[in-house]
Amino acid sequence: MLKARNIFKRPERPVEPESDTDSISDEEIDVVKEKTRRPKENNFTQQKLKAFHPIITPKYVIPIFVCLAVFLIPLGAAMLYGSNQVEELLLYYNDCEELANFDYFTDMPSDKYEAHFHDAVTIVPKWRYVVNESETDTAEQGTCELQFQIPDDIGPAVYYLYKVENFYANHRRYARSYSEDQLNGDAASLSTIKDTVGQNCDPLSQNDDGVKYYPCGLIANAMFNDTFSSLSGVNDTTTDYEMTTEGIAWSTNHNRFKKTKYNASEVVPPPNWAKMYPDGYTEENMPDISTWQEFQNWMQAPGLPTFSKMVMRNDDDVLPSGTYQVTVGMHWPVNEFNGKKAVYLTTRSVIGGRNPFLGICWIVVGVICLVVGLGFLVVHFLFRRKLGDVSKLSWNKDQ
Repeated sequence: MLKARNIFKRPERPVEPESDTDSISDEEIDVVKEKTRRPKENNFTQQKLKAFHPIITPKYVIPIFVCLAVFLIPLGAAMLYGSNQVEELLLYYNDCEELANFDYFTDMPSDKYEAHFHDAVTIVPKWRYVVNESETDTAEQGTCELQFQIPDDIGPAVYYLYKVENFYANHRRYARSYSEDQLNGDAASLSTIKDTVGQNCDPLSQNDDGVKYYPCGLIANAMFNDTFSSLSGVNDTTTDYEMTTEGIAWSTNHNRFKKTKYNASEVVPPPNWAKMYPDGYTEENMPDISTWQEFQNWMQAPGLPTFSKMVMRNDDDVLPSGTYQVTVGMHWPVNEFNGKKAVYLTTRSVIGGRNPFLGICWIVVGVICLVVGLGFLVVHFLFRRKLGDVSKLSWNKDQ
């Protein structure tokens, strides 16, 4: 009789290999055990470093608030005083063609000028729109003549600027559209000014014929090109006030802007410069940006939509009181973006230009600190209680 085979035979237990530690000495085992990821026990890893834990009590809080008030209020008053010492005049001329008379001077509307002088302005600024017949381009013929009063002697120094409002030059595509190599005077290739990652002249790197623009980019193409005359005395009541364009740019620009190494045949002017260079560049009229300080000022892209750029200055002579006139050539349009532009005459103080906001801010914060400090002092004396009284804790009040 055949015996049945046991098909459910239990598998044999595999033989475990000998442990590596069997061949390791006791000294080596101690070394292996020491290799651990546990941090060392010290004051730093166990968060036992010494620390300063101030106890906030009226004894410390009240003097802190009072000291802040004593410091901030005089500081704010000094800054506000310095700001008020700045004398300035703003004349918005962007609507001159629409609102001013063509034949004679008329008063400017009250919303078209701002004046901050020690003495009150008694004569309202006047304007007149004049058509320059010698200019063949009808869009470039207009000039705005502005007459204004300086009620008291101002300066020195006296700064002559233009101010632009609602122009968002901080747009990323605009602010990065220039070639640093070109500004440094290098004869940069088309690939360099067009394909440099993060900063290139796109979309104004070359014209339709593939010729490089110089200077390329949106910033240079949009350069402010209104023209400004010096301050001329009116009706012989005052003499002309001489000003200069030297020193209107930052001194740090000396190392950034260099004369170009391009030949005139290698580059063309940007599209908006065509009226300045109707026949293109020649070896005689190639712009030297190392000395062109108006261009250097413009290439410093502002961070806010309202900004001003310097046109002329006089650091040595007082501007006498009297009536003056300036003539502005209107070439830079602002109506397309609902902007404004103005002639801006100003002086300076130890804190710079006129800006009362910071002084007012310090005074307000100082007054708040003083009120809070005195309030805490009154509460401390009228409602004195034991410090650190645990019975005042919310979970102990019902006990």
